[in-house]
Amino acid sequence: MKLAVLQEDLAKALLTSSRFVNTRAQLPILGNIILKTEKTSLRLLATNLENSISMSLGAKIESEGEIAVPAKTISEVVSNLARGQIELEAQKEQLRIKTDTFTGVVSGMNTSDFPKLEGTVSKNSVTFEKSEFDKAISKVLFCASVDETRPVLTGVLLLNKGGKLYVVATDGFRLSQKILTLPKGLTFEKIILPRNFISELIHIGESSTFSFEVKEKENQAVFGIDNVVLTSRLISGSYPNFENIIPKAAGTKVRVGKEELLRATKLASVFARESANMVRVNVSKNSLKISAESGKSGSQEGSVEAKVEGEEMEIIFNYRFIEEFLNVVEGEEVEIQLSNTTSPGIFLDPKDPDFLHLIMPVKIQE
Repeated sequence: MKLAVLQEDLAKALLTSSRFVNTRAQLPILGNIILKTEKTSLRLLATNLENSISMSLGAKIESEGEIAVPAKTISEVVSNLARGQIELEAQKEQLRIKTDTFTGVVSGMNTSDFPKLEGTVSKNSVTFEKSEFDKAISKVLFCASVDETRPVLTGVLLLNKGGKLYVVATDGFRLSQKILTLPKGLTFEKIILPRNFISELIHIGESSTFSFEVKEKENQAVFGIDNVVLTSRLISGSYPNFENIIPKAAGTKVRVGKEELLRATKLASVFARESANMVRVNVSKNSLKISAESGKSGSQEGSVEAKVEGEEMEIIFNYRFIEEFLNVVEGEEVEIQLSNTTSPGIFLDPKDPDFLHLIMPVKIQE
């Protein structure tokens, strides 16, 4: 294998591919990136057996071949080279790297033990608007759990229902739901995509659209974006029936400025951090009061002007959940709907009627 490629292109591709490598795997080959020539391009392949990437970039190919090279080593070498053309030549299990001012050799491996990866998306794929999908993911991903004891909650649910695509994430304490128009040709009922994979997905590619297909027999989802093909194993298991926990009616509705509520929440957090993140939200006739106290630091109460319909109420929430919701709100106002002190609070962005956020109240023993 012998080729020439631009340093800036290869460095960027290696950085992206390296995030799909598993250096702690029992199979040493999984700590490597495959470099493989294909007529007029260089393809990079990497996998951790759960997620994988196949990425191509333009190159001048003199002779074809392939080699597996340690991801960390090759990435660090190429990223520190000067911009411009790099010559790569693989002989047996060594990769020679040369520029006008540098010559190096990286020890590699034979590629025979590397898993076979998807290099293309089939004709059965459907097309998504990437900006809409990315926006939906940004509004739900932060709610996905990081607790591996309940794997289904560590993923994002895509649910095909009633001509709409529901994008949902929950950690059991809060939930975010964003509804999208269903792309033509999407036939699966529901799938759960891993949190880490979907986080990578929204940061890859610059195209306005991407291709997507579900391979149910293989339990995989395949995405094609620009010159990249990403594959993920689906999370198995039954996702909670989240619709049952969304209150059907609210006795109290509150309209409040987003920035004012965010400021009051951040002020309360100074004292709430030492009290299990708890803040008291007191709804009165024309205001929303947020208070917190700490046996060590003291106490505070902040008041925000609000439009209130319904009964006055006091309820306790985790301040961090309120703050993270406010960080994804697009409009200048938010609406809070409350039923009682033990039911979830519904948090809405009036500018985005297809977005719903739910936070469970904190229950304390008096």
